[in-house]
Amino acid sequence: MNVTVICVGKIKEKFFREAVSEYSKRLSKFCKLNIIEVDDEEAGQNLSEASETLVKDKEGERILKKIPSSAYVITLEIEGKKYDSLSFSKNIEKLCINGNSNICFIIGGSLGLSDSIKKISNEKLSFSDMTFPHQLMRVVLLEQIYRSFKIINNEPYHK
Repeated sequence: MNVTVICVGKIKEKFFREAVSEYSKRLSKFCKLNIIEVDDEEAGQNLSEASETLVKDKEGERILKKIPSSAYVITLEIEGKKYDSLSFSKNIEKLCINGNSNICFIIGGSLGLSDSIKKISNEKLSFSDMTFPHQLMRVVLLEQIYRSFKIINNEPYHK
């Protein structure tokens, strides 16, 4: 199983980098993980709608270039489907069984994802109706992927 996580922006905080590193190490037992960071665009305060769209489109172009061919694309969006951990693990397992050996998760920048990325998404995933910093979402996503593999392999993990 290949899991790619494409993220807009870099993680600056040491504690987030350490958490990503820890979950990456744990996931190496279950999958080949590839985390790809693409540059974010400068997005000042009070942008017009057109300027916001331009920022998201530029970030979207960078993301598109990094999506592995034949990947099953899952975008993180507030409007996406919500799962509990068990259902999420069953979804991951179903994708594997159905021959989707290449799953690509996409985390947008501070303004979200461009329409071009949303359109190619095979599935939209939401962790909450709340907005979270994309650095934190990377950690949360990796933890949930790790939890899913533990569940799929009938290995204990705290509840």
